[in-house]
Amino acid sequence: MRPYLTLHNPRAAQGYYDAGLWTRDTFYSLLVANAAARPDAPALRDGTRHLTWAEILARVDGIAAELRIYGLQGGDRVSIWMSNKLEGILMFLACAREGFACNPSLHRTHTCAEIGTRLNRLSTRILLTEDGWGADRTTANFDTILSGVKSLKMVFTPETLPEVAPNLAQPNTDPDCVAYLAFTSGTTGEPKCVMHSHNTLLANARELASDWNHGSDTSILTLSPLSHHIAWVAVAQWLIAGGNLTTDDAPAGLSRLDWIIESGASYVMGVPTHAMDILESQKERGLRRLGNVDVFYMAGSPIPPSVADAFVRQGIKAQNVYGMTENSSHQYTHPDDDIETIINTCGRGGSAYEVRIFDTDDQDTQLPTGGIGQIGGRGAALMLGYFDDQNATENSFNKDGWFMSGDLGSLDERGNLTIEGRIKDLIIRGGHNIYPAHIEAVAMRHDRVERVACFPVSDQRLGERVCIAIIGDAEPDDLLLHLAEEGLSKYDMPEYFLRVDSFPLTASGKILKRELVEMANRHEIKPTPIRFRLAGAK
Repeated sequence: MRPYLTLHNPRAAQGYYDAGLWTRDTFYSLLVANAAARPDAPALRDGTRHLTWAEILARVDGIAAELRIYGLQGGDRVSIWMSNKLEGILMFLACAREGFACNPSLHRTHTCAEIGTRLNRLSTRILLTEDGWGADRTTANFDTILSGVKSLKMVFTPETLPEVAPNLAQPNTDPDCVAYLAFTSGTTGEPKCVMHSHNTLLANARELASDWNHGSDTSILTLSPLSHHIAWVAVAQWLIAGGNLTTDDAPAGLSRLDWIIESGASYVMGVPTHAMDILESQKERGLRRLGNVDVFYMAGSPIPPSVADAFVRQGIKAQNVYGMTENSSHQYTHPDDDIETIINTCGRGGSAYEVRIFDTDDQDTQLPTGGIGQIGGRGAALMLGYFDDQNATENSFNKDGWFMSGDLGSLDERGNLTIEGRIKDLIIRGGHNIYPAHIEAVAMRHDRVERVACFPVSDQRLGERVCIAIIGDAEPDDLLLHLAEEGLSKYDMPEYFLRVDSFPLTASGKILKRELVEMANRHEIKPTPIRFRLAGAK
């Protein structure tokens, strides 16, 4: 097993085991248990196939046997860059069997060059991908980029991934090894890579499944892509509950609303934007009930009261969730919470993660109940640190070992967490993270841009959209074209434009982006809608 430098502490680990928050289970051992208990039960579905537990186990064993051929050792990295086909989950489980660390967090919005950088960062040995996937896959020479990843031994596609094959090798049985690697970023957009073990991921999922009474009759549908951490919270709950999991891979011509109904999903997981779009489609179709859905998980942004009310009228419970890749869905509402708690807070969560609020000017000072400050946490669901990044790891904690989220919140007397805002500049558009500093750095390369700031404009459906404000005489269309030519992903393009004579500044000369947001809210400045169009598009 290749060694990792992690936060794993034997004394803390023993405490988690004693409390029942950690167990000896791995993702693979849970698969084996489900296959033994319900071998013929339908368990995993995408747009073209529906596999039973026994079929999943046979495929996973076959894939794991193939990976061994390439000389991989425990701890080696396997990356996934593809759509929501079930092969991504099969590969993850095969890695869990062999003790490899799986990295599924490569988004469709990434460029090929960005993927190459991440693969080299991880020294990836195996890549699972599919043709045409990515922001610029049709124009970039991905093969050339991959030739620069010297660690890479094999590239699989869904079509070339091995089928059923015997595997007599003993599986990995260490639930504390690094099993999952997920890239995330701070406000600068610099990638950090979260490390999780089987136990740190499963700790949160065990409590979610238990508190919400999920079992073998639960049918989960994740609307979040397999490159997003929410999908792996879904995978973990699925393996613990032993029910059915459907990915967001609806057959061509089938809408998400149709997919929810056709799949028989009882538990849908996504972000509020998903819920708003589905409810609007339901209204247009005149459907009184959203299929078999009992619970709708929503994370990433506040739940609008109209959304929660629309679910309540159908007998559907809205599950309000807050978390990060670093600590999963640690804060969540419970089935017995009233509508005010569901709308206004992210609930009290469970015992796998303990939350406190800290002074924003002194992160070592805890605030009393009701005080607004930085959200800090610790516990069994916390990551094992950032891969190959000692500086980022140690700077993410205060002196007493609490992980600092960078988000603002408050706790009420019942332990319910309310999100008050973000310390970070990160802009979240429909669940997609956009990093202003990256856009600003590219925009400053334009010879008619003197200074630039990107800030969020509130949007009822998507949560936020990007406004690019400049000092200079660059025209909006020319600026968007420049951003595209410099390699900015189309998914990160600004959708509002503002020309100013000056920016509000701090005493040290930094742009006060929060003040820009407030000025827009007060209508003192008026961003103009803009739209990037590919050449030849109408």
